[in-house]
Amino acid sequence: MKGASLSPGDYVYFKSRVPLHKISVGAKQWRYYDFGPKDVPPLICIPGIAGTADVFYKQIMFLSMKGYRVISIDIPCIWNHHEWIHAFEKFLDAINVHHVHLYGTSLGGFLSQLFAQHRPRRVKSLVLSNTFLDTHKFSAAMPWSSVVSWSPSFLLKRYILSGIHDGPHEPFIADSVDFVVGQVEALSRDDLASRLTLNANAVAVGALFLSDSFITIMDTNDYCAIPQQLKDQVSERYPGARRAILKTGGDFPFLSRPDEVNLHLQACRR
Repeated sequence: MKGASLSPGDYVYFKSRVPLHKISVGAKQWRYYDFGPKDVPPLICIPGIAGTADVFYKQIMFLSMKGYRVISIDIPCIWNHHEWIHAFEKFLDAINVHHVHLYGTSLGGFLSQLFAQHRPRRVKSLVLSNTFLDTHKFSAAMPWSSVVSWSPSFLLKRYILSGIHDGPHEPFIADSVDFVVGQVEALSRDDLASRLTLNANAVAVGALFLSDSFITIMDTNDYCAIPQQLKDQVSERYPGARRAILKTGGDFPFLSRPDEVNLHLQACRR
């Protein structure tokens, strides 16, 4: 597996058009993109452990042209799930956003569900991709989670990247892996440690007040780092959710299958 040595042309164009915002809210530093009309509730994209605000650049560029406001965030250094709920709410208040649509993948999907559970009046819809309902399996698989905050950066990166399938891939999936690997390389030790801690703290999503009709489950049918059993639990929890199954796409369909992902994201907002 190699890091992305050259940025894709469409990403270079994106960086030239869409400014990166940075804001301090209390002790948290938020890094995010915010593009599209400001008079509609935004779609907020929340990445997994290996993701950054940049991984959703294909959604930002396409959906903003269709009249959607898209906000893509980095998960800041947050170490437990209660802290996440309060910090994310304060972030929304700081950027003057009340109602949101959430698109979360992997850890981001789990955090999206937790926020919807505890702040139901703020969440209009959920799109959950390759995600899970509780973290007990990850907690059991990571017995060293109590010392993760003291672990060196290279070990944390190695652990995260070991969960990303290293080929052989179709070229479009290989490109998506390379892009995300490049994003992981740019993350700080605290970023990596806090995300792994969030993923390993044993917590489960409780009942949501949001109707299943406002939930979309968008999963890939090929290789994914999230075990199929955990993805099946999500489908069983929300039997009335809209299903959007992609035949291929790997762990990062928003990069490898952006046209299909973007169509499903538009459909869930109608």
